[in-house]
Amino acid sequence: MIEKLTANFCGLLAGVLITATAHAQLTIDVTTSAGRQIPVAIVEFRGEVQAPQNFTPIIINNLARTGLFRIVTTGAISLSPTEPSEVNFVDWTSRTAEALLIGGITAQPDGRFEIRYRLFDVPRQTQISSGSMVVAATQFRGAAHKVSDEIYEKLTGERGVFSTKVAYVLKRGQRFELQVADADGFNPQTVLSSLEPIGGPKWSPDGTKLAYVTFESRKSNVVVQDLLTGQRRVVANFKGDNYAPSWSPDGSQLTVALSRDAVSQIYVIPAEGGEPRRLTQSSSIDSGATFTPDGKTIIFFSDRSGGPQLYSVPVAGGDAKRLTFEGNYNTSPRISPDGKLVAFVTRDASSRLRIATLELASGIINVLTDGPRDDSPSFSPNGRSILFESKVAGRGSLGSVSVDGRIKQRLTSQNGDVREPAWGPYPQVVAAPR
Repeated sequence: MIEKLTANFCGLLAGVLITATAHAQLTIDVTTSAGRQIPVAIVEFRGEVQAPQNFTPIIINNLARTGLFRIVTTGAISLSPTEPSEVNFVDWTSRTAEALLIGGITAQPDGRFEIRYRLFDVPRQTQISSGSMVVAATQFRGAAHKVSDEIYEKLTGERGVFSTKVAYVLKRGQRFELQVADADGFNPQTVLSSLEPIGGPKWSPDGTKLAYVTFESRKSNVVVQDLLTGQRRVVANFKGDNYAPSWSPDGSQLTVALSRDAVSQIYVIPAEGGEPRRLTQSSSIDSGATFTPDGKTIIFFSDRSGGPQLYSVPVAGGDAKRLTFEGNYNTSPRISPDGKLVAFVTRDASSRLRIATLELASGIINVLTDGPRDDSPSFSPNGRSILFESKVAGRGSLGSVSVDGRIKQRLTSQNGDVREPAWGPYPQVVAAPR
């Protein structure tokens, strides 16, 4: 029987946005100490050689980089079934496979392609999933990510995130680019390109917009951009600094850090812009706010106790409560989708910046990365991994670590420094396999 594993990590996102000049994809390196891996055999789909691009290699790469699966080689042609009647479970058992994926790709008269797949539990000799979809040639990668998500969920019991997206800032020379890439680092799309800095991108809950900071007017402003139309709206352009946007769970509001009344404080403003409401009241720097999933509380960092520490405050107003007491530098909080963990940046005794998590119920802190310059944590939609900025020898890349610290990835670009990542939400509309 296939063992149900708690998912420690999911692959990085997928999707498409607005048209832009494509650049070389991110390169992904994986290290893992995840223990037992589920042995999965994936047979090349019938008709794949006539398809516009390879299909099964995308699925193989998706599953392999999670660290949770071991890909079983298919070997001889006799072990390459494409229909249930052709499956010899004894053969696959001898190869130690616990799951088997087969399928076919058929060209349609209208130029599209039908993709059919079946997933089997080899020890039980039963089919545990099947589906089909009709896609255009340009949608093959997205279809492969959907099948990968289905496999991941059936074998681990956790929802996969291969079909989600990630946003990040790429700095190439003097130019800054806000980009979105596919789950496997392919198809980066440029949302904004500027000679002025871009920072702090955050996804709206429905995944259709990004809020971020620009310096296009020679000062920091918060902008919200519709990713389908490209339309941009300046929502915070007040006196002083305007930065650190974060969305409310229902997408109607943003928290921002403003220095309009002297030192940086946390404010709440309508997502479409409007008059801000001051939420924190201190003479110290307050910034980096993030809403809890119920929308009732924000978590932020402040140096009101000396060095920066994490605090919480009710959105309705009230006194701030200190959350961290270990160390003298804790910043950049991001809360997990279930509201149980806060990922943040901590500085250790050797001045290394590392990603850690705080368990809100117990107060336990777990340090997950080694540094030396890790920043900007962002949870996956299922809360099983954290994407972050990692800088080594002055060069920025993206890292990802499972919440238990056992599975790590590094994503690098040959074109420049990659920084300030934000993991997008689950797609709002997902075509169900039929």
